[in-house]
Amino acid sequence: MENVSVYHGKISRETGERLLSEVGKDGSYLLRDSETLPGVYCLCVLHKEFVYTYRVSQTITGSWTAEAAPGVPKRMFRKIQNLISAFMKPDQGIATHLQHPVERTTRKMKG
Repeated sequence: MENVSVYHGKISRETGERLLSEVGKDGSYLLRDSETLPGVYCLCVLHKEFVYTYRVSQTITGSWTAEAAPGVPKRMFRKIQNLISAFMKPDQGIATHLQHPVERTTRKMKG
């Protein structure tokens, strides 16, 4: 995950929301560690001034999957980058497609 530029590590939900709000564009997104579930990540997406959060996790076999809207089939991806690319397309079961990556600064990540 360290080589994913939109991964911000162990930041709080509030910090993630602030970073997205500072960009202020629909479709701005980042990944962070879940605060409540160890080993799970959160894909945070700004849409109409609200941040939507989707859990992203890796299966025992190493595939990546993300929560989407109810009724949307669960999809598996070989790499986290493939998952992000898939959600850059419209109508994938999340609030809006990923458009504006919020990349971490060069600061050292915690965790």
